Amino acid sequence: MTIASNILAIDQGTTSTRAIVFDGEARPAAAAQRELPQIYPSSGWVEHDPEEIWRATLEVCRAVLADPAGAGVAAIGITNQRETTVIWDRETGVPVCNAIVWQDRRTAEWCARLKRAGHEAEVTERTGLLLDPYFSAGKIAWILANVAGAGAAAKKGKLAFGTIDCFLLWRLTGGRVHATDATNAARTLLFNIHTQEWDRDLLRLFDIPPSLLPAVYDNAAAFGATEPALFGRPILVAGMAGDQQAATVGQACFQPGMVKSTYGTGCFVLLNTGDRPVASRRRLLTTVAYRLHGRPTYALEGSIFSAGAAVQWLRDGLRLIASAGDSEALASALADNGGVYMVPAFTGLGAPHWDPHARGAIFGLTRDTGIAQIVRAALESVSYQTRDLVVAMANDGARPAALRVDGGMVANEWLMQFLADVLDMPVERPSSGETTALGAAYLAGLQTGVFGSLDDIQARWQCAARYEPALAADERGRLLGGWDNAVSRVRN
Repeated sequence: MTIASNILAIDQGTTSTRAIVFDGEARPAAAAQRELPQIYPSSGWVEHDPEEIWRATLEVCRAVLADPAGAGVAAIGITNQRETTVIWDRETGVPVCNAIVWQDRRTAEWCARLKRAGHEAEVTERTGLLLDPYFSAGKIAWILANVAGAGAAAKKGKLAFGTIDCFLLWRLTGGRVHATDATNAARTLLFNIHTQEWDRDLLRLFDIPPSLLPAVYDNAAAFGATEPALFGRPILVAGMAGDQQAATVGQACFQPGMVKSTYGTGCFVLLNTGDRPVASRRRLLTTVAYRLHGRPTYALEGSIFSAGAAVQWLRDGLRLIASAGDSEALASALADNGGVYMVPAFTGLGAPHWDPHARGAIFGLTRDTGIAQIVRAALESVSYQTRDLVVAMANDGARPAALRVDGGMVANEWLMQFLADVLDMPVERPSSGETTALGAAYLAGLQTGVFGSLDDIQARWQCAARYEPALAADERGRLLGGWDNAVSRVRN
């Protein structure tokens, strides 16, 4: 290994911004992190300050580049919270308003109106997505209709739209490059996953000017060099992918049928379906897993909006625990859940229900219920929601042999065993705990020759822990019956 084989990965997530330098053997060598404040202007609305994201990105990148282990970085890879929408002035680079976050539900009526008009089938056929507030198009339409002057400026070509990767690339390159990658483009409701182009018919349907949109590149590509003044020299941005697709690369899920599940703020299960998009019969999403050398690989995806967010709520909202790590001891100390179920539909329910109006609830409370039962119910809800997605995938004809997991929550040994028990499937945790950032580094390394091929990446994946199901079938059925009943009671 030479020092020039180091890769800087920027991992801009929903709750934090991180920078990690990986060496030529894909090992983390230096890291820095900064938490990202959440903004809640109204019920169901979630925003971020784009300038805060940019400041944090510069801060963490400069911190790792100043570390001796960060010397000689050959390229940058970017991974990001998907669907989160920023629109900015092309001349000044200043956003016209806060970023609207993927969790935001303000466009529920916009989506419902388009559904009532009969447009969802066409939208799904072209994009693989559903008409849901989760995706970017409704957020764009809302900004153009509700931010003073934005609609008129957009029609004159004065504004630019981007997901967070695109916004960061614009800033990193001093406004020279307005581009995104195929995986982020595929999450906007505007990108035709079959033709791999922005869809003019959908742009007309949603009344979104084409001039807003960025160019779309492969996930490993020469996106552009950073402004020399930012880091003391120009560095090539050579890889970009949405966070869940980056984790798919980091988990080396390169063969059809392989599946990974990432547990962060939300939970996202991606199943590789190969070079052909598979249309779901169970309201899963058909999306781009990655695109290399102009050839897309597709995936089925199920999205859960609240996983780690539920534990964060217990800590910050209810103050039932001091840290997320406390949840494991509380849950494991109980013989069972005491009949308590939490449905963490704080911003609606994602796949396979897609109910933006559902709201969270806790069921089965008695005088015997304490903090431990509520904490355990929150952890159990993550496994139950994952089960809903895996069942939907099985009904679409895919049942993987094992589930590869990553994200902050997989450090919880009790949760991983319960997940295997509920799924009745082995759960595999990799040796690397940084699969999302690692995926971005792999993509940048593929472009610059640090990593030779997908086979090279596959050979680096190692299993650190494997959890085998050990729960009796009748007990599994009883638990899942209680969950299904709880979900039915929060549906709108």
